[in-house]
Amino acid sequence: MTAVTGARPAGGPAGPARPRRGGGVRALWSGNVGAVVARNLRAARSSSGVVVLSGFFEPVFYLLALGYGLGSYVGTVTTPDGTEVPYAAFIAPALLAVSAMNGAVYDSTWNVFFKMHYGKLYDAMLSTSLGPLDVALGEILYALLRGGVYACGFLTVMQVMGLNLAPTAVLAVPAVLLVAFAFASVGMAVTSFMKTFQQMDWITFVMLPMFLFSATFYPLSVYSEVVQRIIQVLPLWHGVELVRGLTTGTAGVDALGHVAYYLALVVLGITATTLRLRSLFLD
Repeated sequence: MTAVTGARPAGGPAGPARPRRGGGVRALWSGNVGAVVARNLRAARSSSGVVVLSGFFEPVFYLLALGYGLGSYVGTVTTPDGTEVPYAAFIAPALLAVSAMNGAVYDSTWNVFFKMHYGKLYDAMLSTSLGPLDVALGEILYALLRGGVYACGFLTVMQVMGLNLAPTAVLAVPAVLLVAFAFASVGMAVTSFMKTFQQMDWITFVMLPMFLFSATFYPLSVYSEVVQRIIQVLPLWHGVELVRGLTTGTAGVDALGHVAYYLALVVLGITATTLRLRSLFLD
């Protein structure tokens, strides 16, 4: 590890210094994002698939317990445009967005934290021709793959259960990939500032209220206007509304606003992650 990081062993000679890069695009990007993704895929083959399966089944259990259990008492729910849909069809797209979020966030936070502080993987990567943008995009795209797998699996479950109420439900696939991309980008950026496992608990502290209050299980209209404005700032709410509109056939012009919101998060997250990795490992 000394030869990679350039650290000085106690009482020994200095190891080789990390190569300095020139300025400009070449210092950030080598165009080899695929190497980072391929490395993660190879590593995933040797790990347990239990964690991956648990991430898929969790929203399915919520759907069965609440969508059909509690839904038998609730009946139908009225969407913002006045359309009445079965309760299971109302919460299923929200759980789909949550599934994409969870898959992306897990890989872009806890996994990245371990690689950064314990595995010292980024020290090794950035001592090669890879730039911080290669690493950022590679990690984010791998997290996107996981979020996409969760989402596509859950969307299939929805189709089997008859919960996709409109042909536009097929557009939920790219929608949830966009949701996963945004959460992975921001998640990795935030993780780059974390220094201890205790600080990582803040991620769960933020995700839990988003999951519960982003109109996931009931309409936004149950809240006061002030609370509604606060919830409408949360990233998950935009994903829930976007996916719900597509699966129920109620998507309107507002969907473009949700897409623009996530595109802005993607740009912000990737930019922040790239600059942070450069600051930590190259400057």
